[in-house]
Amino acid sequence: MPRFSRRAVAAPAAVAIGLLAAVPAASDDPVLSRPHTVARFDLARGQTPESVVAERGGAVDISFAFARQVVKVTRERRVRVLATLPDEKSPRTPLVSSAVTHGLARALDGTLYVTYATGTDKTGVWRIPAGGGTPEQIAKLPANGLPNGLALDEKHGVLYAADSALGTVWRIPRSGAEPRAWATGPALTGLPSATGFGANGIKVHKDAVWVTNTDRGTLLRIPVGADGSAGAAETRATGLAGVDDFAFPGHSDIVLAALPPSNEVALIGPDGSHSDVLTVQEGLSNPTALAVSGRDVFVANAAYFTQRDPNLLKARLGTHFSRS
Repeated sequence: MPRFSRRAVAAPAAVAIGLLAAVPAASDDPVLSRPHTVARFDLARGQTPESVVAERGGAVDISFAFARQVVKVTRERRVRVLATLPDEKSPRTPLVSSAVTHGLARALDGTLYVTYATGTDKTGVWRIPAGGGTPEQIAKLPANGLPNGLALDEKHGVLYAADSALGTVWRIPRSGAEPRAWATGPALTGLPSATGFGANGIKVHKDAVWVTNTDRGTLLRIPVGADGSAGAAETRATGLAGVDDFAFPGHSDIVLAALPPSNEVALIGPDGSHSDVLTVQEGLSNPTALAVSGRDVFVANAAYFTQRDPNLLKARLGTHFSRS
Protein backbone atom coordinates (compact mmCIF):
# COMPACT_ATOMS: atom_id res chain seq x y z
CA MET A 1 0.00 0.00 0.00
CA PRO A 2 2.36 2.74 -1.18
CA ARG A 3 0.37 5.63 0.47
CA PHE A 4 0.88 6.03 3.31
CA SER A 5 5.89 2.70 22.32
CA ARG A 6 4.07 0.21 23.78
CA ARG A 7 5.98 -3.01 24.57
CA ALA A 8 9.67 -3.56 24.00
CA VAL A 9 9.28 -7.32 23.46
CA ALA A 10 6.68 -9.56 21.88
CA ALA A 11 3.51 -9.72 23.95
CA PRO A 12 3.41 -12.78 26.23
CA ALA A 13 0.70 -15.28 25.38
CA ALA A 14 -0.81 -14.80 28.84
CA VAL A 15 -1.46 -11.13 27.98
CA ALA A 16 -2.97 -11.92 24.60
CA ILE A 17 -5.13 -14.65 26.11
CA GLY A 18 -6.89 -12.00 28.16
CA LEU A 19 -8.29 -10.79 24.85
CA LEU A 20 -8.22 -13.95 22.78
CA ALA A 21 -9.93 -16.82 24.55
CA ALA A 22 -9.36 -19.08 21.55
CA VAL A 23 -5.64 -19.26 22.29
CA PRO A 24 -4.85 -22.05 24.76
CA ALA A 25 -3.69 -20.63 28.10
CA ALA A 26 -1.45 -23.54 28.99
CA SER A 27 1.67 -22.08 27.39
CA ASP A 28 3.76 -19.15 28.59
CA ASP A 29 5.35 -18.80 25.15
CA PRO A 30 5.14 -15.33 23.63
CA VAL A 31 2.89 -15.01 20.60
CA LEU A 32 5.95 -14.02 18.53
CA SER A 33 9.51 -14.39 19.76
CA ARG A 34 13.06 -13.93 18.48
CA PRO A 35 12.25 -11.24 15.89
CA HIS A 36 15.27 -10.47 13.72
CA THR A 37 16.00 -9.00 10.30
CA VAL A 38 16.95 -11.56 7.66
CA ALA A 39 17.28 -9.22 4.65
CA ARG A 40 17.60 -5.50 4.02
CA PHE A 41 16.64 -3.75 0.81
CA ASP A 42 17.45 -0.55 -1.09
CA LEU A 43 14.88 2.26 -1.21
CA ALA A 44 16.79 4.03 -3.97
CA ARG A 45 16.23 1.00 -6.23
CA GLY A 46 12.50 0.83 -5.47
CA GLN A 47 12.90 -2.25 -3.27
CA THR A 48 9.80 -1.63 -1.16
CA PRO A 49 8.42 -5.04 -0.11
CA GLU A 50 4.68 -5.12 -0.65
CA SER A 51 3.65 -8.78 -0.45
CA VAL A 52 5.33 -11.95 0.84
CA VAL A 53 4.62 -15.66 0.43
CA ALA A 54 6.51 -18.55 1.99
CA GLU A 55 8.01 -21.50 0.17
CA ARG A 56 8.80 -24.91 1.61
CA GLY A 57 12.34 -25.06 2.95
CA GLY A 58 12.54 -21.56 4.40
CA ALA A 59 12.75 -19.33 1.31
CA VAL A 60 10.20 -16.58 0.67
CA ASP A 61 9.02 -14.71 -2.40
CA ILE A 62 8.45 -10.94 -2.24
CA SER A 63 6.99 -8.32 -4.56
CA PHE A 64 8.85 -5.00 -4.70
CA ALA A 65 6.20 -2.37 -5.41
CA PHE A 66 8.20 0.35 -7.12
CA ALA A 67 10.94 -1.83 -8.64
CA ARG A 68 8.17 -3.81 -10.45
CA GLN A 69 9.92 -6.99 -9.40
CA VAL A 70 9.25 -10.31 -7.72
CA VAL A 71 12.25 -11.75 -5.90
CA LYS A 72 13.21 -14.78 -3.87
CA VAL A 73 15.00 -14.45 -0.53
CA THR A 74 16.76 -17.75 0.11
CA ARG A 75 17.46 -19.37 3.49
CA GLU A 76 21.02 -18.11 3.02
CA ARG A 77 19.61 -14.56 2.81
CA ARG A 78 20.49 -14.10 -0.83
CA VAL A 79 18.08 -12.06 -2.98
CA ARG A 80 17.40 -13.31 -6.52
CA VAL A 81 15.14 -11.57 -9.04
CA LEU A 82 12.50 -13.98 -10.39
CA ALA A 83 10.76 -11.56 -12.75
CA THR A 84 10.45 -7.90 -13.65
CA LEU A 85 7.10 -6.61 -14.83
CA PRO A 86 7.15 -4.64 -18.10
CA ASP A 87 7.85 -0.95 -17.81
CA GLU A 88 5.05 1.56 -18.34
CA LYS A 89 6.36 4.85 -19.70
CA SER A 90 3.24 6.86 -18.84
CA PRO A 91 1.62 5.33 -15.76
CA ARG A 92 -1.70 6.77 -14.64
CA THR A 93 -2.26 4.54 -11.67
CA PRO A 94 -5.06 5.72 -9.35
CA LEU A 95 -3.98 6.82 -5.86
CA VAL A 96 -0.26 6.15 -6.41
CA SER A 97 0.53 7.49 -9.92
CA SER A 98 3.50 5.12 -10.41
CA ALA A 99 3.40 1.61 -11.86
CA VAL A 100 3.39 -0.82 -8.91
CA THR A 101 3.46 -4.56 -8.26
CA HIS A 102 1.27 -5.51 -5.32
CA GLY A 103 -0.27 -8.79 -4.19
CA LEU A 104 1.52 -12.09 -4.60
CA ALA A 105 0.13 -15.63 -4.53
CA ARG A 106 2.01 -18.92 -4.94
CA ALA A 107 0.59 -22.21 -6.23
CA LEU A 108 1.72 -25.62 -4.99
CA ASP A 109 3.61 -26.18 -8.25
CA GLY A 110 5.64 -23.00 -7.66
CA THR A 111 3.81 -20.79 -10.15
CA LEU A 112 3.52 -17.21 -8.91
CA TYR A 113 0.73 -14.74 -9.57
CA VAL A 114 1.08 -11.00 -8.99
CA THR A 115 -1.12 -7.94 -9.39
CA TYR A 116 0.27 -5.07 -11.41
CA ALA A 117 -1.27 -1.60 -11.57
CA THR A 118 -0.30 1.00 -14.17
CA GLY A 119 -3.45 2.93 -15.11
CA THR A 120 -3.17 1.35 -18.59
CA ASP A 121 -4.02 -1.96 -20.26
CA LYS A 122 -1.15 -3.59 -18.37
CA THR A 123 -3.22 -3.40 -15.18
CA GLY A 124 -4.25 -6.87 -14.08
CA VAL A 125 -2.94 -10.24 -12.90
CA TRP A 126 0.33 -11.62 -14.23
CA ARG A 127 1.72 -15.17 -14.02
CA ILE A 128 5.38 -16.01 -13.38
CA PRO A 129 6.66 -19.54 -14.14
CA ALA A 130 7.93 -21.69 -11.28
CA GLY A 131 11.56 -20.77 -10.66
CA GLY A 132 11.20 -17.42 -12.40
CA GLY A 133 11.03 -16.23 -15.99
CA THR A 134 9.10 -13.94 -18.28
CA PRO A 135 5.81 -12.76 -16.73
CA GLU A 136 2.59 -13.22 -18.72
CA GLN A 137 -0.61 -11.22 -18.24
CA ILE A 138 -3.49 -13.66 -17.68
CA ALA A 139 -6.23 -11.17 -16.85
CA LYS A 140 -6.82 -7.50 -17.52
CA LEU A 141 -8.47 -5.41 -14.82
CA PRO A 142 -9.90 -1.88 -15.17
CA ALA A 143 -7.23 0.75 -15.77
CA ASN A 144 -8.98 3.04 -13.28
CA GLY A 145 -8.60 0.44 -10.54
CA LEU A 146 -5.77 -0.42 -8.18
CA PRO A 147 -5.50 -4.22 -7.85
CA ASN A 148 -3.74 -4.80 -4.56
CA GLY A 149 -3.91 -7.99 -2.46
CA LEU A 150 -4.16 -11.36 -4.25
CA ALA A 151 -5.27 -14.77 -2.99
CA LEU A 152 -5.36 -18.17 -4.69
CA ASP A 153 -8.07 -20.76 -4.05
CA GLU A 154 -6.22 -23.73 -5.50
CA LYS A 155 -9.06 -26.17 -4.80
CA HIS A 156 -11.46 -24.26 -7.06
CA GLY A 157 -8.87 -22.88 -9.47
CA VAL A 158 -9.63 -19.21 -8.92
CA LEU A 159 -7.82 -16.07 -7.84
CA TYR A 160 -9.30 -13.22 -5.82
CA ALA A 161 -7.89 -9.69 -6.24
CA ALA A 162 -8.74 -6.81 -3.90
CA ASP A 163 -9.10 -3.51 -5.76
CA SER A 164 -8.27 -0.63 -3.43
CA ALA A 165 -9.48 2.14 -5.75
CA LEU A 166 -12.74 0.57 -6.95
CA GLY A 167 -13.70 -1.12 -3.67
CA THR A 168 -14.14 -4.44 -5.46
CA VAL A 169 -13.03 -8.04 -5.05
CA TRP A 170 -12.39 -9.56 -8.49
CA ARG A 171 -12.69 -13.31 -9.11
CA ILE A 172 -10.40 -14.59 -11.86
CA PRO A 173 -9.98 -18.13 -13.22
CA ARG A 174 -6.46 -19.29 -12.50
CA SER A 175 -6.11 -20.48 -16.09
CA GLY A 176 -6.70 -16.94 -17.26
CA ALA A 177 -10.04 -15.60 -18.47
CA GLU A 178 -12.39 -12.65 -18.11
CA PRO A 179 -12.47 -11.49 -14.47
CA ARG A 180 -15.76 -10.67 -12.81
CA ALA A 181 -16.62 -8.32 -9.98
CA TRP A 182 -17.29 -10.87 -7.26
CA ALA A 183 -17.97 -8.58 -4.29
CA THR A 184 -18.67 -4.85 -4.07
CA GLY A 185 -20.32 -2.45 -1.65
CA PRO A 186 -19.55 0.26 0.93
CA ALA A 187 -17.70 -2.14 3.25
CA LEU A 188 -15.01 -2.49 0.55
CA THR A 189 -14.67 1.14 -0.51
CA GLY A 190 -12.16 3.70 0.71
CA LEU A 191 -12.89 7.13 2.12
CA PRO A 192 -12.27 10.24 -0.01
CA SER A 193 -11.48 12.10 3.20
CA ALA A 194 -8.65 9.67 3.94
CA THR A 195 -6.24 7.90 1.55
CA GLY A 196 -8.91 6.53 -0.78
CA PHE A 197 -7.66 3.00 -0.14
CA GLY A 198 -10.46 0.49 0.42
CA ALA A 199 -10.09 -3.28 -0.01
CA ASN A 200 -6.44 -4.19 0.43
CA GLY A 201 -5.21 -7.46 1.97
CA ILE A 202 -7.05 -10.67 1.03
CA LYS A 203 -6.95 -14.35 2.01
CA VAL A 204 -9.05 -17.49 1.42
CA HIS A 205 -9.81 -19.21 4.74
CA LYS A 206 -12.38 -21.86 5.59
CA ASP A 207 -14.91 -21.36 2.75
CA ALA A 208 -14.70 -17.58 2.92
CA VAL A 209 -12.70 -14.71 1.49
CA TRP A 210 -11.29 -12.37 4.15
CA VAL A 211 -10.44 -8.78 3.22
CA THR A 212 -9.06 -5.73 5.00
CA ASN A 213 -10.23 -2.17 4.33
CA THR A 214 -7.39 0.28 4.92
CA ASP A 215 -9.35 3.52 5.30
CA ARG A 216 -12.08 1.99 7.44
CA GLY A 217 -9.63 -0.02 9.58
CA THR A 218 -11.71 -3.18 9.27
CA LEU A 219 -11.30 -6.90 8.73
CA LEU A 220 -14.14 -8.46 6.71
CA ARG A 221 -15.26 -12.02 6.06
CA ILE A 222 -17.20 -12.77 2.85
CA PRO A 223 -18.68 -16.28 2.69
CA VAL A 224 -18.28 -18.22 -0.57
CA GLY A 225 -21.55 -19.86 -1.61
CA ALA A 226 -21.84 -23.39 -2.95
CA ASP A 227 -22.15 -21.89 -6.44
CA GLY A 228 -19.09 -19.67 -5.89
CA SER A 229 -21.09 -16.50 -5.32
CA ALA A 230 -20.27 -13.96 -2.62
CA GLY A 231 -22.36 -13.79 0.54
CA ALA A 232 -22.88 -10.65 2.59
CA ALA A 233 -19.71 -9.12 4.00
CA GLU A 234 -19.37 -9.53 7.79
CA THR A 235 -17.21 -7.13 9.79
CA ARG A 236 -14.97 -9.22 12.05
CA ALA A 237 -12.77 -6.47 13.53
CA THR A 238 -12.63 -2.66 13.64
CA GLY A 239 -10.16 -0.06 14.89
CA LEU A 240 -7.25 -1.38 12.77
CA ALA A 241 -5.94 1.99 11.62
CA GLY A 242 -4.30 1.79 8.19
CA VAL A 243 -4.44 -2.02 8.09
CA ASP A 244 -2.76 -3.67 5.12
CA ASP A 245 -2.17 -7.41 4.62
CA PHE A 246 -2.66 -10.22 7.15
CA ALA A 247 -2.19 -13.95 7.75
CA PHE A 248 -3.77 -16.81 9.69
CA PRO A 249 -1.17 -18.36 12.03
CA GLY A 250 -3.28 -21.47 12.71
CA HIS A 251 -6.50 -23.20 11.71
CA SER A 252 -8.76 -20.93 13.78
CA ASP A 253 -9.97 -17.43 12.90
CA ILE A 254 -7.12 -15.74 14.81
CA VAL A 255 -5.30 -13.28 12.55
CA LEU A 256 -1.95 -11.49 12.46
CA ALA A 257 -2.29 -8.15 10.66
CA ALA A 258 0.17 -5.51 9.45
CA LEU A 259 -0.53 -1.92 10.52
CA PRO A 260 1.91 0.26 8.51
CA PRO A 261 1.19 3.73 9.96
CA SER A 262 1.75 2.66 13.58
CA ASN A 263 4.62 0.23 12.83
CA GLU A 264 2.80 -2.67 14.47
CA VAL A 265 1.75 -6.24 13.88
CA ALA A 266 -1.56 -6.89 15.63
CA LEU A 267 -3.04 -10.15 16.89
CA ILE A 268 -6.79 -10.20 16.22
CA GLY A 269 -9.10 -12.62 17.97
CA PRO A 270 -12.28 -14.22 16.60
CA ASP A 271 -14.28 -11.71 18.67
CA GLY A 272 -12.50 -8.74 17.05
CA SER A 273 -10.27 -7.93 20.04
CA HIS A 274 -6.73 -7.01 19.09
CA SER A 275 -3.37 -6.17 20.64
CA ASP A 276 0.07 -5.47 19.22
CA VAL A 277 2.61 -8.31 19.25
CA LEU A 278 5.44 -6.62 17.32
CA THR A 279 6.37 -2.93 17.19
CA VAL A 280 9.00 -0.60 15.76
CA GLN A 281 11.28 -1.65 18.62
CA GLU A 282 11.55 -5.11 17.06
CA GLY A 283 12.59 -3.68 13.68
CA LEU A 284 9.28 -2.90 11.98
CA SER A 285 9.39 -0.14 9.37
CA ASN A 286 5.84 0.25 7.99
CA PRO A 287 4.97 -3.47 7.77
CA THR A 288 2.82 -4.32 4.75
CA ALA A 289 2.43 -8.11 4.68
CA LEU A 290 2.97 -11.35 6.57
CA ALA A 291 3.49 -15.00 5.67
CA VAL A 292 3.42 -18.02 7.98
CA SER A 293 5.33 -21.25 7.35
CA GLY A 294 5.09 -23.70 10.21
CA ARG A 295 6.16 -21.66 13.22
CA ASP A 296 8.10 -19.11 11.15
CA VAL A 297 6.43 -15.74 10.60
CA PHE A 298 7.86 -13.41 7.94
CA VAL A 299 7.02 -9.70 7.97
CA ALA A 300 7.66 -7.46 4.95
CA ASN A 301 8.55 -3.86 5.85
CA ALA A 302 8.25 -1.34 3.01
CA ALA A 303 9.39 1.85 4.82
CA TYR A 304 6.84 3.88 2.85
CA PHE A 305 6.52 6.51 5.58
CA THR A 306 9.70 6.09 7.62
CA GLN A 307 11.83 6.15 4.46
CA ARG A 308 14.43 4.02 6.17
CA ASP A 309 15.35 0.35 6.40
CA PRO A 310 12.96 -1.59 4.14
CA ASN A 311 13.50 -5.16 5.27
CA LEU A 312 12.28 -8.69 5.78
CA LEU A 313 11.84 -9.63 9.43
CA LYS A 314 11.42 -13.16 10.78
CA ALA A 315 9.92 -14.21 14.13
CA ARG A 316 8.96 -17.47 15.83
CA LEU A 317 5.33 -18.32 16.49
CA GLY A 318 4.37 -19.61 19.94
CA THR A 319 3.78 -23.35 20.27
CA HIS A 320 0.16 -22.83 21.35
CA PHE A 321 -0.76 -21.81 17.79
CA SER A 322 -0.11 -25.34 16.55
CA ARG A 323 -3.31 -26.24 18.38
CA SER A 324 -5.34 -23.14 17.48
